[in-house]
Amino acid sequence: MTRPLFNISADEHAGVPNVTHRHLPATPLSDDSVRIVSIETAIPTSMAPHLLMMRITTDAGIVGHGETFFCASAAAAMVHDYFATRLLGADALAIESHWRFLYERLANIGARGTELRALSAVDLALWDILGQVCGKPIYRLLGGPVRDRVKVYNSCANPTYSMPKQNQPPSKFGSWPGMGSIGQPGPVSDSYNYFHNPVELAKELIGLGYEAMKVWPFDYPAIQDGPTYISAGDVRQGLRGLEKIREAVGMDIEVMIDGHMHFGLPAALRIADALRPLKPLWLEDVLKTDNLDTLADFRRQSGMPISVSESVLTTADFAAVLEKRAADYIMVDPTWVGGISPSVRMGHLAGTYNLPVSMHDATGPLTMLSGLHVLAAMPNALYQETVRAQIRGVYRDIIDLDVKIADGAIALPRGAGLGTKVNPDIFKPDAPGYRKSSV
Repeated sequence: MTRPLFNISADEHAGVPNVTHRHLPATPLSDDSVRIVSIETAIPTSMAPHLLMMRITTDAGIVGHGETFFCASAAAAMVHDYFATRLLGADALAIESHWRFLYERLANIGARGTELRALSAVDLALWDILGQVCGKPIYRLLGGPVRDRVKVYNSCANPTYSMPKQNQPPSKFGSWPGMGSIGQPGPVSDSYNYFHNPVELAKELIGLGYEAMKVWPFDYPAIQDGPTYISAGDVRQGLRGLEKIREAVGMDIEVMIDGHMHFGLPAALRIADALRPLKPLWLEDVLKTDNLDTLADFRRQSGMPISVSESVLTTADFAAVLEKRAADYIMVDPTWVGGISPSVRMGHLAGTYNLPVSMHDATGPLTMLSGLHVLAAMPNALYQETVRAQIRGVYRDIIDLDVKIADGAIALPRGAGLGTKVNPDIFKPDAPGYRKSSV
């Protein structure tokens, strides 16, 4: 019997040639199979140039959506040049089989970075399809909800955080990961407002029902001077906003500190020592996470609650964090770790150590929604990270769901699958970076 062939096509402007592959055997097709017939990816450069959007179409006409963030063209290449040979013609509902097969192949080359982000987008889309086939939200398929709303905190970024203007090259600040600029004034320019009007910002968030906010007061000196040293003066400057908030509203709002992995151990300890009287809920990525022994030592020496973090990418990595007692809080990004499937495993693993789990998002609307589904079914869930500047702005251009935050929480999505659809204009054949692989 001749195996089916499929073509991988590309927008002529992308310069990617048409390629013919032979379909590799995947899972057996059964009577209840839903077969994958096409995979499309595109980069919404005018909205979010680092974001890769995906849709997977089945022979039943069901379309599942996924996304991942950063190095979007590289992630798309992984999907079309490599993953498609496994997925096209295969059963879309065999999620764990596809995830395990692709992850094990990636493990042979390191299982990190672009490869894992590409797998994340695929996994989201397949879970979206399964939910639509079953007519249920994804959290129903994960064991059902343990809450009817998920608490959120506001990361105090600006509307263009991680999403620079079209054709704007990375600069010292702004579009590089972990280098958010102070920005310009505006109603939801929360980074700017933290540095210039911290009390007004905190009171506004409290008035809207938020119980927690996250800020990164020490990025600027780190970007200027490097990771090995931070002066006492720069530490004092970074503390001023938080000191004013504590003086004005006390502990009425929790504050998390994100260091964006800028610092080495001595600088991180100096920052932690200065922050102790101000009682932040956690310190996140003040120290780089590339050496877990040093991270555990930082937690021990600082005596401060530590969050570890979206920069940790595999279940084995998180297991090592837990075994080394390097964290008090666990933070997972479902579109960086491989999707919903491993996010659930990581969350439950944290639960066995009696640690809370939160989901990261400062990147895309499906990242946020997938996190909400996981947390809805997670007994040890704490927070979904949100950036209100993005929810009120670019997210509305990408998905058809108007996300509402009320009393510091988001109600569970009610639609089948992820509960939303992606703007179809993103997937027009002449859209930037558009590629399609089909049976």
